Amino acid sequence: MRLRHHSGRVVHLTHGTAVRPARDLPAVVEQLDAYAEAVRSRLDVDTLGVSLWLPPTLAAALAIDGRSRTRLRAELTARGLEVVTLSGVPYAEGGDEGSEGGPDRSDGDPDWSDPARLEYTLDLARILVDLLPDDAVRGAVTTIGLGRADDWDEAKQKACARILGRLSGGLAEVAWQTGRAVRVGFRPGPGAVLDGSASVAAAFTRVDKDRLGVSLDLAALACTWEEPGAYLDRLAGAGVSVIQAQVTAALQADDPAAAAEALRGYVHGRHHPVTTPDGGRLDLSDALRDLPAGPWRVLTPVPLKEQPPAPLRATTEVWRTAVRRLMSGDLPGTEHLDIEAQGATELADLGLSPPAVHISC
Repeated sequence: MRLRHHSGRVVHLTHGTAVRPARDLPAVVEQLDAYAEAVRSRLDVDTLGVSLWLPPTLAAALAIDGRSRTRLRAELTARGLEVVTLSGVPYAEGGDEGSEGGPDRSDGDPDWSDPARLEYTLDLARILVDLLPDDAVRGAVTTIGLGRADDWDEAKQKACARILGRLSGGLAEVAWQTGRAVRVGFRPGPGAVLDGSASVAAAFTRVDKDRLGVSLDLAALACTWEEPGAYLDRLAGAGVSVIQAQVTAALQADDPAAAAEALRGYVHGRHHPVTTPDGGRLDLSDALRDLPAGPWRVLTPVPLKEQPPAPLRATTEVWRTAVRRLMSGDLPGTEHLDIEAQGATELADLGLSPPAVHISC
């Protein structure tokens, strides 16, 4: 599916395919049959955009095997699917890394001070240029927000700066060799080097802003407690592109003590960051033990079409405000929106229908 901005520009609407990475090409095709094609049929559209998650070993193999990439492109086309983004957020072969929420969460290892991140991301870029639809201007690869802030030191910062320079050069080489461009979006989040708008703006002072930008998880944006418009304005003022936005909601507890029982239902043994307006940060299990004053926002997936159990609520207004801001300018504020399948119709409720934006398939 695609959105047509009133400027005439296309904004690609994509859906993640699975919470587990595929180990080989037949497993990728199996995912497409089991999930993506069923979603396309349910939404009754001719073409569905999907965001694939390929683990490092498979990505490395596909990056050097042109025949396999051609086969994957053919399998996508046969199912009415198109790929304009690849997820490089987790670095896992078995799919068990990171926080709850599958391919859109990661614990940050390896981080961007490690060349392994560079190699993986460039492999994804080499794959993506062969999967892009013929009329797509460029694609995007999403990755982590550089690394974890709690162990980010000067040595890691210097190594990261060198590696980001190599990333820019590698992306330029891919564009030169293929005539097709790929940009990389770094995903800010609680506890990452990239988190609030100030840290993002500072980190992008000396990087290639033509090829590198941010991939905004709007649930993570909610957990900064910044007003969405102010957050986006600061990024724009620093020249940082929003390469992709993931339309997601976080969980909010205005009175954590009253909501404690409901919140315990979201503890599944994995990391769920909790933030408070004063900058406090805890894991959900620790927060429930200590019960610091609220309100809290919890970075855990909340389906857009559902309401969490009372007295909890979703940060719906944050993602709605952010999407409105991204889509209301003279040009679209991003080329890629990622949204859960059951939430696709939510975009029609944002006032983004003609003349601002219309859906075309």
